[in-house]
Amino acid sequence: MFATLDALAEAAIAGRLISFPTDTVPALAARSDRAELVFAAKRRDRSKPLILMGANPSDLWTFVKGTDTDLDNWKAIADRYWPGAITFVLPASDRLPKEINPIDPTTVGLRIPDCTIARQLLEITGPLATTSANLSGEPPLENLAEIRDRFPEAMVLAPELAEPGSGQPSTVVKWTETGWKLLRQGGVLWHETI
Repeated sequence: MFATLDALAEAAIAGRLISFPTDTVPALAARSDRAELVFAAKRRDRSKPLILMGANPSDLWTFVKGTDTDLDNWKAIADRYWPGAITFVLPASDRLPKEINPIDPTTVGLRIPDCTIARQLLEITGPLATTSANLSGEPPLENLAEIRDRFPEAMVLAPELAEPGSGQPSTVVKWTETGWKLLRQGGVLWHETI
């Protein structure tokens, strides 16, 4: 069913599956402790973790752990790219709900979308467990009516409230002992070598 922003936020807070547009493709999302809803709806393998999406970087840093130098570096890089179509995979703190990355809860993907309506929603709900709105192995759905039809259990933002996304997935980079590693090239070109 389609919903207003407030109704969508209420549904997410109550533990329901929701869908909303981002700057890339629409997201399928749930509270992090209800991430199982996303895995089940997508028929997604538990070895493929979800992304923790937030409205502001300050909402996400408690879910990572590193040295003070690491944190300073990550925040400096994030300040350059967020909000935007880039996901940073970082070492996870013990605050990360295991449901986000059930097979390997030692890392977490974090993202701040460059989409006003998405950030307004996330400001109300707090960080949500997200992924693209599609069945695993299929292309991401971009039309909210198609998402509503494919995922009848999800509450979907009303199309008239939506901002169009780029249609490209986010770029995904992971922090390793030797620096950043590009996992997926998306809409944002990645140049960092530090």
